[in-house]
Amino acid sequence: MYLAVDSLVPVRGQALPGLDEFSASLDHSAVPAVWVTNRTRLQMDDPRRKNGHTHPFIGEGGCAVFLPEDYFHLRPDKTLRLGRFTSMPVAQPQPAAQEALASLAEDTGVEAVPLRSLSPRELTQNSGLPARDAEMARQRDFDELFFFAGASDADIARFVAEAKLRTLALRQHGVLWSLAVGANLQKCIRDLTRLYDRALRYHAVVLGVATANEARDLFPCCERNILLANEKVPAAGHDTDNAEELADGAGEDDAGEGAGAVVSADKAGEAPGRAVIETHQPAKDPALGHYSLTIPLRAPETWDRLLETVGSRSYK
Repeated sequence: MYLAVDSLVPVRGQALPGLDEFSASLDHSAVPAVWVTNRTRLQMDDPRRKNGHTHPFIGEGGCAVFLPEDYFHLRPDKTLRLGRFTSMPVAQPQPAAQEALASLAEDTGVEAVPLRSLSPRELTQNSGLPARDAEMARQRDFDELFFFAGASDADIARFVAEAKLRTLALRQHGVLWSLAVGANLQKCIRDLTRLYDRALRYHAVVLGVATANEARDLFPCCERNILLANEKVPAAGHDTDNAEELADGAGEDDAGEGAGAVVSADKAGEAPGRAVIETHQPAKDPALGHYSLTIPLRAPETWDRLLETVGSRSYK
C-alpha cells in the first residue's frame, strides 16, 4: 500500500489520530505501508519514529525510494547511501537541481530564489517554519526548493514552459516551488513494487491511498486507489482498463470484484460520522484521477474501514 502522508502528518503538531494504531495493525497483518511525501529524509525521521513506521518511503516528491537498513535481502540494481538509508535514486542527486535552477532562471530572466541561499532568519520568515524545521526542509538530497521574487504571472508561465521543454520536474507547494532533474513518482513506485514482487514471489495490487491534496500525483501511479475525503465525492463511470495503462501495465485487472464501492458518512438515518458502503461505478475525477472507494477522513471508523478494505480480496 502506498500512503500519501503529507496531509495526515503535519510538519508541526500531531498526526491524524489513529494513524499509529493503523500502522501497527498493518504490520500485524504483514501489509507494508510505503509512505509517499514531498519532504526530505531528515524531515521524516520524527514522524516515522512516532508512528512506528519501519517500511520504505518515497521522498522529495518522487525523487527517490529510501530503504531502511537490511529491509530487503535482494539488492537493488542502483543504490546510493544517504545517512541511515539505502536510497534507490530516480532523480539526479544534488547539485544537479541547484545548477538546473540557476541555469533556468538565467536563461528566462526570471528571478528564482533558492531556500539554500537564505540566512536563518530569512529562511524562517519565508518558510513559515521554526528554525529547526526550516533548516531540515532546505537540506535536500535531490530537489531544490525556491520561490519567485517579483515575477509576474506571465514570467512564471514562461519559466514553467521552459522547464517543461528541458524535461525538469517542477512542482508548486503554495508560495514555494521545487525543481528536480529526473524525478518520477511512477518510476519510484514501479521499481519498489518490483522488489516486493521478487521478495514475496507474487504480485500484490498496487494500492494508493491519499487525500485530495495528494491524489492527483499518486493515483495515476497505482492500480487501485482509495480517496480519503471529508465529504462524499460524486462518482462517474470510467474505463478501469485505463488504470492499468496509467500504472505502466503492472498487475492483473480484477476491478470487477468489489470495486466501485463508495463509503459515505451522510446517508439518511445513520449516526453522524458512521461510514456506510454504497455501490457506485468507480470514479474518475478530472483533478484527482481514478479511484474505486471514498472513505470519510475524520469519521470515528476511518482507520477500521481502511484496514478492512486493504485486507479484503478486492484489493489483494
